[in-house]
Order: sequence, then structure tokens, then C-alpha cells
Amino acid sequence: SARVSLRLSSRVLWTLAVTQFRIEKPILKAGAAYHKYKAKRHSWPRVRGVTMNPVDHPHGGGNHQHIGMPATKSRHAPAGQKVGLIAARRTGRLRGAAATAALAAKEREKSKN
Repeated sequence: SARVSLRLSSRVLWTLAVTQFRIEKPILKAGAAYHKYKAKRHSWPRVRGVTMNPVDHPHGGGNHQHIGMPATKSRHAPAGQKVGLIAARRTGRLRGAAATAALAAKEREKSKN
């Protein structure tokens, strides 16, 4: 391991030194993900609405896993209905000039990094 001497008052330098030696490792076991997210917030496991029963989620139920209704909802819908694409201006695949503009923006972002 490398030894780095830093002033403890300099928090930015301390953070840079600590994160420099940390490597990204894949989470190999479900238990590791459980303990990781348990310390943060209740965001794991994320269960899709179509896998639930109709009493648990508006997208639940049915003989096959499908939403069964349009996924777009109004911004003024009541709280229990507001799942899916809330106040969507548009849905679907980008076509035409919008698609080329989005692709060009993505390429610019890639070239920056």
C-alpha cells in the first residue's frame, strides 16, 4: 500500500487520497448488495410494478406481465395513480431531426470524457 502524508485539515486532499486506491469491484453476492443499500436507503431490491398484484401497484395483475393501459399519466392525477411516465411531453423512439440531434449530443458528451 502507498503511504500518503496529508494535512487532516484539508478535506479535499484527504478524499482524493482515499479514493485513489479504491477500485471498483462488482457486487458478486446478493447479500453484499443488501448490506450496501441497507446502510443507505430502502432502494433494493427494486421490484417492477408489472410483477406485483393489482392491490400493490397500478401496473400489477393480469395473465401476462404487461401494463395493460397507457403508461403516461397527467401531472394532476391523484397520488395513487401517478406511476409510469408522469406528464410526458412525448413518448417513443426519437425519429428524424430529433434523433440526429440527440445522437450528436451523446457523441459530444463522449468526446468530453
